[in-house]
Amino acid sequence: MKKGDVTEKTLSRRGFLKTAGGAAAVAGFAAGGLGFPSQAQAGPDALPKKWDETCDVLVVGSGFAGLAAAIEAKEAGASVMVLEKMPTHGGNSIINGGVMAVVGSDMQEARGIKDSPDLMLADMMKAGLDMNYPELAKMVAYQSKDAYDWCKQHIGVKFTDPKMLLHMGGHTVARSCPTSIYSGSEIVNKELAKFKELGGTVTTRTYLEKLIRHANGRVVGAQIRTGYRFPDAGSGKVKFVKVKKGVVLASGGFSQDVAFRMTQAPNLVAEVNSTNQPGATAEVLKEAFRVGGNPVQVSWIQLGPWASPDEKGFGLAPHFATGPVFSYGIMVDPKTGKRFISELADRKIRADAIIRTGHAAIGISDDEGQKSCGGPPGTVGKLVERGVVKKFDTLEELSKAHDMPYAAVKESVDNYNSYLKTGTDKEFGRYLQPDAKPIEKAPFYAVRLWPKVHHTMGGVQINTSAQVIGLDGKPIEGLYAAGEVAGGVHGAVRLGSVAVVDCLVFGRIAGKSVAKMKAWS
Repeated sequence: MKKGDVTEKTLSRRGFLKTAGGAAAVAGFAAGGLGFPSQAQAGPDALPKKWDETCDVLVVGSGFAGLAAAIEAKEAGASVMVLEKMPTHGGNSIINGGVMAVVGSDMQEARGIKDSPDLMLADMMKAGLDMNYPELAKMVAYQSKDAYDWCKQHIGVKFTDPKMLLHMGGHTVARSCPTSIYSGSEIVNKELAKFKELGGTVTTRTYLEKLIRHANGRVVGAQIRTGYRFPDAGSGKVKFVKVKKGVVLASGGFSQDVAFRMTQAPNLVAEVNSTNQPGATAEVLKEAFRVGGNPVQVSWIQLGPWASPDEKGFGLAPHFATGPVFSYGIMVDPKTGKRFISELADRKIRADAIIRTGHAAIGISDDEGQKSCGGPPGTVGKLVERGVVKKFDTLEELSKAHDMPYAAVKESVDNYNSYLKTGTDKEFGRYLQPDAKPIEKAPFYAVRLWPKVHHTMGGVQINTSAQVIGLDGKPIEGLYAAGEVAGGVHGAVRLGSVAVVDCLVFGRIAGKSVAKMKAWS
């Protein structure tokens, strides 16, 4: 363990197992409830004496889902306001790794990969422990190609060369398409440009303080604060917005909301780092609950197994771990020098396995493997320069630098190399890339890996029209949700690269659905 690494100390093997009941802890607090009082279906809110602004559609959040909803609603003829509480647009989407799971993409066709929506759905359900809402998960799998084509053809998103198509953990086949710059900003900025082209604007530093519900049960407006300064909830000027058709919640998850996430998973204390931007907090989700939205699987919180404790936030290590290590290299326990899990298992399985060891794992790759690294140009060089990834002339030097038994490390590498020859991983049944080469060409690379809070699978319940469902099981008129704020799509575990398509599919659905609503006066 690295001195001063609070994350590893906090989630030590003994501490994690004792506090949280082992590997199931991060995902298993559902039985413990939400951590806030249950309430009956919410009653009406007092309408303001005067509305300061009026629009057909109010979108809260300016990431993948929010901008997709805004574009669709605008193109359907609705007047649209988009609110963003942070100083800049994009939220987590703009720092996202920019990889999108797609069935039947031109990238798959170029590689001759056979896939189907049913296969992607099966992968999602398997990872989700069959806790996914099937009808929601099915829409993501079946509409992934349409969302991809919309990105390319309608808003001008550029993706990488087909040879860079990724096979991410938990997926049966390679179907994850990286954007040209390996960043979600390629999608978000193109969405924003399209929205502006349609005459729309995103108002930053604007905080949703309260949803306003009419006596008839419909959400008809919002109390907001303009000039808001995160995280001061009392900052800014209060205004009231009348919403004639509906509100779309696209505010993202709550990975950075330590107080709220600890009501769901008490072991995820402040010292446990997150990959998310600071604004990933729960106030919009809690407001949805206040007006009667039904909570779904809020305690299922995902940790990213590809994160490094040697850099802050999301960083660049996930790009190195995903390609060179998990697809073309190996991950070992430094205490034993041996592999301990399939490097392409789903995120929860890998994160839990690392946590059970009580210390960071070591990801190993060589000169051939590092060529598969995605991310911005020069990613490997930047990681080496920052000391997050270490570079060595020999495997023995790599082992010594990380206090690993060299003989065991060499045996692990030799075994992996032999599996490439036979085409079968005899230890963990891992999928072996057809173009993978033996780990034998210097220089050799190593990265320390320790999970960080990454995605909150739970949220408010929605139906296939992206309408928020109330505690009475009926849609709350005038209220929609899409993206990470909505629960049920992913069940226990979200597969890598499925978040982008989830946000785009349901963001577009929400925008189309709300635009069809009959306006109230």
